[in-house]
Amino acid sequence: MPATAWQSAADPDPTSHPCGLARLLSVELEPFEKIVDRHGPTVLRVCCAVLGPAAAQDAWSETFLAALQAYPGLRPGSNVEAWLVTIAHRKAIDHARAQARHAIPASDLPEQPSRDGIPGAGDHDLWGAVKELPPKQRESVAYHYLAGLPYADVAGILGGTPEAARRAAADGIAALRQAYLSPHRAAEEEGKAR
Repeated sequence: MPATAWQSAADPDPTSHPCGLARLLSVELEPFEKIVDRHGPTVLRVCCAVLGPAAAQDAWSETFLAALQAYPGLRPGSNVEAWLVTIAHRKAIDHARAQARHAIPASDLPEQPSRDGIPGAGDHDLWGAVKELPPKQRESVAYHYLAGLPYADVAGILGGTPEAARRAAADGIAALRQAYLSPHRAAEEEGKAR
């Protein structure tokens, strides 16, 4: 191919931008602060459900620190919420493993009501019922009902099929209704009878 007046024979690429579109990918990424504002409460609810209110703040912070480092490499068009919940899931596993290696205190301190806005932190009966669920059910309930992820994404995070994730979430909700709502209804009916 003969060189034109604007193209030299030494330059085989006729474009003025040899790096192509790769340099424009960072333009499509939303500022990370907006990601935190939009998805922070969802990630905190998931961390609370999986780890309990006491460890949720640490897992939330670790999730967003890890996400901040990985965010520039996130593919455009990715489901950011599912990506963040996946990171939170992995941080929760790390936190649970670390807790298993710590000594268990001999005496528990009474928990104080939450002043920092953790949803449901003052409802110890509910968190106790959630904590008693098997891990697969607890995580399926947290990811689907608290994070709002579809069952396909829950299955991708936990491993398995969407049907198995749906079944685990349904079994978890049924167990929570049995363990949490039944005693509260009995107490209400007892109060009405007096």
